[in-house]
Amino acid sequence: MKLSGGVEWALHCCVVLTAASEPVPAARLAQLHDVSPSYLAKQMQALSRAGLVRSVQGKTGGYVLTRKASDITLLDVVQAVDGAAPAFVCTEIRQRGPLAIPPEKCVKPCPIARAMGAADAAWRASLAGVTIADLVTSVETDSGPDALPGIGTWLTGG
Repeated sequence: MKLSGGVEWALHCCVVLTAASEPVPAARLAQLHDVSPSYLAKQMQALSRAGLVRSVQGKTGGYVLTRKASDITLLDVVQAVDGAAPAFVCTEIRQRGPLAIPPEKCVKPCPIARAMGAADAAWRASLAGVTIADLVTSVETDSGPDALPGIGTWLTGG
């Protein structure tokens, strides 16, 4: 399974937005993560289209989460950035070539498609079982209770 780099940036942004007391401009998020502002803006727009963040206009505008961190899963973010299409798409290879099986005899997916579908479902269930709040807790455990508040202060220019 290969995910775009945008997923990583979007997840980091969702985590740090939990620490901000006011909307955070995409340019400030890009500066924090040392990534191109236009690249990060694209990820934030994807999150916005999915309803995970919203853009606040005005002098103190920027992005805020639209839901509690406990209500946003990693799967929500992955699908917002990379889409919801399955990782594996069966092309019915068994119906090709000199020993092709006729379509009418292919009444159920082949074993490869079933195995890959099960793996995709397990992967998605795993992502759906982890929330942004879970990541926040892990950051606090790994980096200490002052890490995210310090980032929140920096993000809002304090």
